Amino acid sequence: MTTLHNEITINAPIEKIWEALSSIENLDKFDPTVKKATVLSTEKSGLGAKRKVDMLDGKNWFEEKVTVFKTNEALAYQLTDCSFPMDSLMHSYSFEKMGNQTKVKQVMEYKVKFGILGKLLDSLMIRKQTSSGIMKFFNGLKEYAEKN
Repeated sequence: MTTLHNEITINAPIEKIWEALSSIENLDKFDPTVKKATVLSTEKSGLGAKRKVDMLDGKNWFEEKVTVFKTNEALAYQLTDCSFPMDSLMHSYSFEKMGNQTKVKQVMEYKVKFGILGKLLDSLMIRKQTSSGIMKFFNGLKEYAEKN
C-alpha cells in the first residue's frame, strides 16, 4: 500500500472549497487532467454519490463514490473501477481554517495491481505520476476557489 500526503493553502473560505470538492460533477471545472466528470448516482453530492471521470488523455477513466461526508470537515472518495493499474485507491480531505485562508490536506492510499511488478512500477513511475497529478489538481482547485 502506498500513502501520499499533500496539502495546499487556498485564499478562500472552507465553504467554497467544500462546494467544489463535494459536488461530484464539478471536478472537470478545476482539475486540468480531467476531460469530464459524470454523475452515476441519483445524488449529486453526499454519502454514496458516484461519478465517472474521463481523463484528458482520452484513454483513461475511473469511477468512485463518496465514503465520508462531514460538511466543511471531512470528505473521502473510494475508487470502484478504473483503467489504471490500481487494485484499490482512497483519497480523503480535511480542512483547517487559517484566518482568511483554508489549508486543504489530502491523504491518498492506493495499492497497485500486478504484485511485485506493480510495486516496482509504483516506485519507478506510478508514484511520481500520481504526485504530479495531485499537484495539478490542487493548483486547479486553488485557482478555481480563489476566482469564484
